[in-house]
Amino acid sequence: MVRAVKEFLREESASGLAILAATVVALIWANAGLDYDGFWSTELGPLDLHHWVNDALMALFFLVVGLEIKRELVDGRLQSPRTAALPAVAAVGGVLAPIVIFVALIGGGEGLDGWAIACATDIAFAVGLVTVLGDRVSEGARVFLLAIAIVDDIIAIVIIAVFYAEGVSALWLLAAAVLAIALWWQPRLWIPLAIALWIAVHESGIHATIAGVVVGLLLPVARGEHVQHGLHPWSAFVVVPLFALANAGVDFGGGVLSDALSSRLTWAIVAGLVVGKLLGISGATLAALRAGGALPEGMRRSELAGIAATAGIGFTVSLFIAELAFDDRALVDSAKVGIFAGSVISGILGVLALAVASRRRRV
Repeated sequence: MVRAVKEFLREESASGLAILAATVVALIWANAGLDYDGFWSTELGPLDLHHWVNDALMALFFLVVGLEIKRELVDGRLQSPRTAALPAVAAVGGVLAPIVIFVALIGGGEGLDGWAIACATDIAFAVGLVTVLGDRVSEGARVFLLAIAIVDDIIAIVIIAVFYAEGVSALWLLAAAVLAIALWWQPRLWIPLAIALWIAVHESGIHATIAGVVVGLLLPVARGEHVQHGLHPWSAFVVVPLFALANAGVDFGGGVLSDALSSRLTWAIVAGLVVGKLLGISGATLAALRAGGALPEGMRRSELAGIAATAGIGFTVSLFIAELAFDDRALVDSAKVGIFAGSVISGILGVLALAVASRRRRV
């Protein structure tokens, strides 16, 4: 298990660099007059390229997420209710506080549908950042952040399924349920059943990526570990960077940047990621510790603020929710600017706080 965790952390660190590179390319592409939006709108069969990435390829990403959640619940950090309680409480705090701050700042105005954007933690960027810091961050703190991110993913999946579904078809949903039962009954046929399940979920009105999570949770642990081992590099180094390439491009010309900087939506997202995650995770964790909880072995309390700030790097899932929340391109662009700014600020604050904590330890 320890070896699997270390391998997972290494891949997430490298994936973070790949996502960063794809983001830079997307921004250059979108601002170089090369018709970024036109390319991703190209029709290819029943979907355009953008939807092939967001609906189909991202289902593989969520399949890996589902497999990781299943492994942690059955044979990992979330197996014991006692050890799972603290990161679960921290993650809930890190979801609720950004929502409260976002709603308070946005009011009842334009952009309210994006209330969930600031809830997410990007596991690749966040874990990658603390891994790059090396032994300045304790192993316990890394495990704590990873566990928070996993619980955060569970909450994000529920939010997407419940609040961002449109025109749900009971018939297709029934077909998806039948296919899910068949997958549980015959996991050896998981590939054709997973494809059929994706089609049924897509047609049901629930976002098709949820099919990936369902498959991950239904596969037996032994088979799931084999599938995860094979798919995780593809998810980390192909799927998620492609998602960043297809979604991170914002053309800052034509007043887009100035409009975003004057938009209440942008600053509500920044505040949710930076302030909401920091206060929510730190506050919930401290409350749980006073109630008798305990930090993971080796983690110092002085590292808590740095870990909480780092969790404000929302990026991948935040971008994903922004695309689901808005049809208005101007709102999507403002949301992306807020996600970029909030994630960068959170990352800087996290590094500084963890560096200060490390210095205090060595003095």
